[in-house]
Amino acid sequence: MHQTHPPAPRAAEPVASQAPRSQMQAAVDAAITSRRSIRRFLPTPVPRQTIEAILQVAARAPSGTNTQPWQVHVLSGAAKARLSARILAAYDDPAQAAQHTEDYAYYPSEWRSPYIDRRRKVGWDLYGLLGIAKGDKAAMHAQHGRNYVFFDAPVGLIFTIDRVMEQGSWLDYGMFLQNIMVAARGRGLDTCPQAAFNQFHRIIEDELGLDASAQQVVCGMALGWADPAAIENTLVTERAPVADFARFVDQ
Repeated sequence: MHQTHPPAPRAAEPVASQAPRSQMQAAVDAAITSRRSIRRFLPTPVPRQTIEAILQVAARAPSGTNTQPWQVHVLSGAAKARLSARILAAYDDPAQAAQHTEDYAYYPSEWRSPYIDRRRKVGWDLYGLLGIAKGDKAAMHAQHGRNYVFFDAPVGLIFTIDRVMEQGSWLDYGMFLQNIMVAARGRGLDTCPQAAFNQFHRIIEDELGLDASAQQVVCGMALGWADPAAIENTLVTERAPVADFARFVDQ
């Protein structure tokens, strides 16, 4: 008896073909260009499954020979509050703060234009929105200290890397961090990447039970829902035009 065989299964269509290209471009561009450093969040919880989905998507970041050097510590609730309290106690005590130094240099030891100009501008733009006058060191100190409560975000992320990894893996790590921020925007969430945690890496290592000889703190990040009523969240930093940083060579 003649048998008919079911047709061979079709290969899955590429995701890109499932939506008009213009819609795909608009969605990706919107996620990237709407990313900003948010400095006040609502207390609304972020479901664990949403955080896991963001990290799973972000893990598609490229890394040299697929080394995937990122390690993420997701803090919320009592764990986040405990870390924040310990860091703030040290930060607010000049004697204690002096005992904490960065594990690596994030900023240059010698500032030059245009970098110092951009740094100053974003600082004074933020302070201007908050009504913090030049020379008001107490208000500046308090505002900087808000880093350590993750700007009230319900989720705090601490990123670490194995110390055996070299500069190339840190480049890979930056792409992973960007993926997290873009994936968060795609879900209506906001973030603030925070190098401020570097100074207090010893407290973080102790609180999270990290082996400081093996792991290094890269940075922190606040994750949650932006507070639309917060004046500081209206800050939109400027970007240089392409002509200022790109050189096209065709001959």
